[in-house]
Amino acid sequence: MTMDAKDRTIIEATQAGLPLVPRPFVVLAQTLELSEDEVIDRLAQLKKKGIIRRVGAAPNHYRLGMTANGMTVWDVDDTIVDHIGEQIGALPFVTHCYRRPRALPEWRFNLFAMVHGQDRDEVMAKRQEIANLLGETCAANDILFSTRILKKTGMRLRRKDA
Repeated sequence: MTMDAKDRTIIEATQAGLPLVPRPFVVLAQTLELSEDEVIDRLAQLKKKGIIRRVGAAPNHYRLGMTANGMTVWDVDDTIVDHIGEQIGALPFVTHCYRRPRALPEWRFNLFAMVHGQDRDEVMAKRQEIANLLGETCAANDILFSTRILKKTGMRLRRKDA
């Protein structure tokens, strides 16, 4: 899984987002002095190699009016957590869903699902939908509401010339 200097330059140029124009890869290609096809091909190869996971839009849920955010946490049997986690992750209102190891005895939860809403009541209603889906497969659950944004970016490469 290797990348060359051009690949790294493309990642550095895109990690904060693509230009909001009709043809962002043209603008990117011009900036990097590459062709549009080469930029697109290289991004596809980086994705295929697993160096990048995806290229996509990341809407700002706060600007969309979704100002209540709750990380729902669930204690689900380890033998079914992956299967049930896929179902929860597919719900249209769940933006992040992942399995984490328990930290017994203090922390019994192993399934996490982030839910957004216009207010806490909406988030609680969505949490209830997840609870209904889980039914008796869930031994316990809780919700952790966000009170402020601490970080809103993914991993960033440091520029080699910086």
